[in-house]
Amino acid sequence: MKMKRYFAPDMRQAIRRVREDQGPNSVILSNRRVPGGVEIIAALDYDEALVNQALGAYENNSRGEGEAAEVPSGMDKPYPGENIGDPAAESSIQSIRNDLKALRDLMEAPLLQFGWGEMRKVQPLRANLLKRLMALGLDATLCREIVDKVVESGRMENGWAASLKLLAEMLPVSDDDILSEGGVIALVGSTGVGKTTTVAKLAARFALRHGRRHVALITTDSYRIGAHEQLRTYGRILGIPVQTAGDKDELAAALNHARDRKLVLIDTAGVSQRDMHLTEKLSSLNTGGQEIHNYLVLSATSQAQVQSEVIRSFQKSGLQRCILTKIDEAGSLGGTLATLAHHGLPAAYVSDGQKVPDDLHPARGEKLVKHAVELMQQRQEALTEDALAFNFGGLVANAHV
Repeated sequence: MKMKRYFAPDMRQAIRRVREDQGPNSVILSNRRVPGGVEIIAALDYDEALVNQALGAYENNSRGEGEAAEVPSGMDKPYPGENIGDPAAESSIQSIRNDLKALRDLMEAPLLQFGWGEMRKVQPLRANLLKRLMALGLDATLCREIVDKVVESGRMENGWAASLKLLAEMLPVSDDDILSEGGVIALVGSTGVGKTTTVAKLAARFALRHGRRHVALITTDSYRIGAHEQLRTYGRILGIPVQTAGDKDELAAALNHARDRKLVLIDTAGVSQRDMHLTEKLSSLNTGGQEIHNYLVLSATSQAQVQSEVIRSFQKSGLQRCILTKIDEAGSLGGTLATLAHHGLPAAYVSDGQKVPDDLHPARGEKLVKHAVELMQQRQEALTEDALAFNFGGLVANAHV
């Protein structure tokens, strides 16, 4: 009988290593939490008597590490019902939780594999469509919603094209055009997402269409070294004056000075979505005078979870639209599209480079989906069966929410 010990960060990875090493007929003899992850003992050519003998020896050898020393007879032993300290109790509870999680993971992994395998057999068209949508980078909830709608419409024979068309229709894009209507627009967002460059692109585009005398630039970024100078450099190149506003009163004065301009663009300081004072900092944009429209600048290179966190945080101060930047740097676009679909925040523009003003385009659902498919094809990375089964577990869970 061949017994072997495996270590991995979590139970799913441990089971996968067992299966890759010993094949599907291996038997898991024991599992336990260890520093840094989990430990599994698995065997081929299973023999119960030999297993019990081997595990007994293993437990005897490791017992000295896990058991406390016996209390000497001369010392007081705690009464069975005595509270011996909250930290110890918390530690015991956490240990139980860890054991339960390990047991759940151990049971879930083969069940998810089984469930995904059954779907591929019983509903091959649905399974293939889910697989392609997952490869696109969409989350389980959106994948299921799209496939359900395609099934209901009776378009499964052309399911992939129907799914992409449906995804494009689900993306919130804005019909409003800053370059036509103008207004007072503040670009807000985290540090490093490209707010200043986007301000320059919008200003250049508007100036080309309406004339530079109809554009004004204001910066409120007093935190980043060189932030004022960067925008002033763009202003000099474009022939557009740039004003600096360090507080609400100065912003009100700058807006009043630019009241005859059709388009006023405000470049704000980058603020982390986890900044406790985010709402307070953004409140300085509310001058009580002209109406300011907040556009969130969102980087397509950020993780979907981070993008959702950013939207939720900045929405507290009011958002009208968003602008997607760094499209050209993103390795996958599916997560970003899913984020837009879930939050319903309309995208006004997309930026796909550093060129001013060329690399700025109106957001269009079909073009975003097309680019997401192109990125998927460039990656040429097929999802593993384990990843598909894991995502299938998310589909099942969401189906019962």
